[in-house]
Amino acid sequence: MIRFDSIISRIVILHVIAVAITSVLMSVALSWLLSAATNNIHNDAMEEQAVSLAAHLVLEPDGRLSLALPPNLQGFYSQPYGRYSYAVIDDAGKTLFSSLANNAPIFAADPRAGTVQFLETRIGEAAISGASVRRSIGGKTVWVQAAEDLANSDVLIDDIVEDFYRHVGWITLPILLVLLVIDIAIFRRALLPLRQASETAQHITPARTDIRLPLQEIPTEVRPLVSAINKALDRLDEGFRLQREFTADAAHELRTPLSILRTRVETLDNPGVAKALRQDIEAMSRVVGQLLDIAELEAFAIDPAEVADLQAASAEVAGFVAPLALEQGREIALLGATAPVLVKGNAEMIKRAIRNLAENAIRHAPKDTVVEFVVQDNGTVTVQDRGPGIPDEERELIFRRFWRRDRNHQGSSGLGLSIVQRIAELHGASIEVERRVMGGAQFSLHFIKAAPYPEA
Repeated sequence: MIRFDSIISRIVILHVIAVAITSVLMSVALSWLLSAATNNIHNDAMEEQAVSLAAHLVLEPDGRLSLALPPNLQGFYSQPYGRYSYAVIDDAGKTLFSSLANNAPIFAADPRAGTVQFLETRIGEAAISGASVRRSIGGKTVWVQAAEDLANSDVLIDDIVEDFYRHVGWITLPILLVLLVIDIAIFRRALLPLRQASETAQHITPARTDIRLPLQEIPTEVRPLVSAINKALDRLDEGFRLQREFTADAAHELRTPLSILRTRVETLDNPGVAKALRQDIEAMSRVVGQLLDIAELEAFAIDPAEVADLQAASAEVAGFVAPLALEQGREIALLGATAPVLVKGNAEMIKRAIRNLAENAIRHAPKDTVVEFVVQDNGTVTVQDRGPGIPDEERELIFRRFWRRDRNHQGSSGLGLSIVQRIAELHGASIEVERRVMGGAQFSLHFIKAAPYPEA
C-alpha cells in the first residue's frame, strides 16, 4: 500500500483518482443516455411513418385494400433510395403491400402483439430497425411496418455518437487539470493555519516553554489535537518551573551551611587538613554558585536596547581571574582591541560567560603557560589556552550539563560551558570551538555588534 507523508499529496492524489473515475462513469452514463435518446427518436420516427402509411390505406368497394401513396412518399420508400422501407401484412400473414423487391414483409406479424411494436431484424448484410403498428380498416386487421436501414441512419446522430468519447475526453482533461490546480490552492489555504502552528512550534525550547500553538484558525478536526499539545506544554512548563525553583532553592539553602563550614575550617589546628577542606568547600561553593547562575538564566531576559562594552568586560574578567591563574602557575594576557567594542547584550551576563571560559582554560592549561583573551573589533572575544584541546567527537558533549570527560577529576562540575552556551543563546551570539595549531583549545564568542555611542 502506498503511503503519502504529505496531507496535501494524499488529498490531491485521492481527488485525482476520484475525478478520473467520475469522468469515466460520467462519459459512460452520458453515452448510454445519448444512445437511449437516439433510439427513442428513431422509434418515434418509425412509428410516425407507420401511422402515416396507415392513413393512406383505403378500403375499395369490392372489399380489397389499396395503398395510394403520394409521389413524395413513393420516392421516400423507393428501392434506389434504399434507406427506408415499408410493408402491410394482413392477419393471415400475407403481404398486401411492400416496398421490398420480392414483396416480402419486413417483420413477421404476431397476432398476440400489442398495438405498436419496435422490432429489429437483418435482411442480408443490412441491419433493419423499425416499428409495426396494428390497424383495423373496414373490419380487417393489418400490420403496417416502417423500417430504416441502420447503415444509412441519420448522419448527424452518427457523428454525435461516434465522436462523443473523443469530445468528452478532450474536455475532461483540461477540466481535470484546472480542478487539480484549484484543489491544490484550496488545500494549501486550508492547511495554512497548521503550517503557521508548525512554525510557532519550532520556537518552543526548554528556554521558551511559554509559547503555545494558536487555536484561532485551526480547523475543527485538528483543534482537539492542538489543544491537547498546548495542555501538554502547560504541564511541561510547570515541570520546568518546579525544577528551576528547586535548583534555586537548593542552591540558596546550601550557601549558608557552606559559609558556616568555611568559618569552622579556619579554626582547625591542623593546617594541612584545613587547606584540603578549604579547597573542597571552594569547589562546592563554585557548584552552588553555578546552580544559582543556571536558575537565574532560565528566567533572565535581555533588553534589546541594552549595550555592553566587550573590551571592558574582558579586561575586568582578566583582572578578576589573574590572582587565581598566578596561584596555579599560569599567566593571563589581554590582547586585541584597546578601544571600546560595543555589542548588544547585558554586561554582567557577558562577564559571566567570559569568566567561565577563563576558569575552564586555567583549569586545563599546563603550568607556566599563558591563557590569552583576544578581543576583536567585530564583536568577538576568544579565550585560548595551551591545554590538551577538545577532540572533535566531544565538541557537542562539552556543553551538556554535568558532562565531564574524566569524572574522577576534581575541581570541575561540568556546568561552566553549559552556562556559557545559555548566555550566548540569550544574546543571539554563537560559540565556536577550535583546536589551536600550536596545541590547546580556543573558544570564541561572536556577539552582535551595536551602534557606537553618539559623540557629545
